[in-house]
Amino acid sequence: MRPHEAAASETDRPREAAALTGTAKLHRSAGDDITFSFDAHLAAKDKADPMKATGTFAFSHYQNGNGARAEVAVDCLLTGGKVAVVSGIVTESDLPGVEGKRVGVTVHDLDRHDRLGYSWAATGTPAEMDGLPKCVSSAPFEKVAKGTGDFTVVPWQPEF
Repeated sequence: MRPHEAAASETDRPREAAALTGTAKLHRSAGDDITFSFDAHLAAKDKADPMKATGTFAFSHYQNGNGARAEVAVDCLLTGGKVAVVSGIVTESDLPGVEGKRVGVTVHDLDRHDRLGYSWAATGTPAEMDGLPKCVSSAPFEKVAKGTGDFTVVPWQPEF
């Protein structure tokens, strides 16, 4: 295959219906090490159903050597413009009481000034939440640390 043929075939593929990718650390003046990473996708064929999203996301929060991390299997992804809400079930964590719970995260992709929110913002930890519906989170109130925000949101464009 010639190089121009490969490029043409890549552009012929339908774009994803929605996506959220990237990694960032949150800005905390107390020195907390908080990281969120996303690899969430909604295939073009599933454009009408954001609950068919796939992928994973992870988060961790450490301070003075103490903390926890979690891995999450995506179960919903909604995007609008540069804002994404993703939810999923915690599949692995070293924080007691979190595995099997649904958590949600909101990302606002603002280039070098990304923002982030999470469903446990008002409760303190994901372990204290029960019965969270899919694709639910808080407003993106947290700022990411300078130089770390590389989130990319592919906007969902449903046909109404």
